[in-house]
Amino acid sequence: MTDTAKNWEDVKKYNLDEQDEKDMFDAQIECTLIWAGKEGWPMGVIVNYINRDGRFWLTASEERPRVNSIRKDPRVSIAITSKGSGIIERRSLTYKCRAVVHTDRETLDWVLPEFANAMRPGEPEKAEAFREMLDSPGRVVFELTPETRIGFDSAKMWKASEGARPSDSPSAPSKTD
Repeated sequence: MTDTAKNWEDVKKYNLDEQDEKDMFDAQIECTLIWAGKEGWPMGVIVNYINRDGRFWLTASEERPRVNSIRKDPRVSIAITSKGSGIIERRSLTYKCRAVVHTDRETLDWVLPEFANAMRPGEPEKAEAFREMLDSPGRVVFELTPETRIGFDSAKMWKASEGARPSDSPSAPSKTD
């Protein structure tokens, strides 16, 4: 075991690089949004997001209880994982953010088409139908501005200890080797 693999409790050295973070944003459209519920308990739900100009943009119906909770306490977190994105090595990102709830037409008019195109890439007709569905009465947009970032790249960790690498990892020795 190498020196870098002796302390598994300290995973800071396995941080996700800037390019790998960008690759995740290009490949992944889901995150877990976490907020404080009305009784103060953490609540979370998996939702779609887009990342534009260093901010995360999400949308929901005004009827969702999270909207009022986030208005009362704009401190939220999001967690993004590479699972299901096509990225082979396991990567994750967590951000502590400040949220702003937008209801104005100007914000809806630029976010909803961007959002729909990201959810239906290469399918302009389906993207437009999705945008129309989203553009409903009571639609809100969350703008999340990151304050703290935690990134993790399992490829770096497994490189430090090949013996513990999972067999589905791209760098793992094949069973026929």
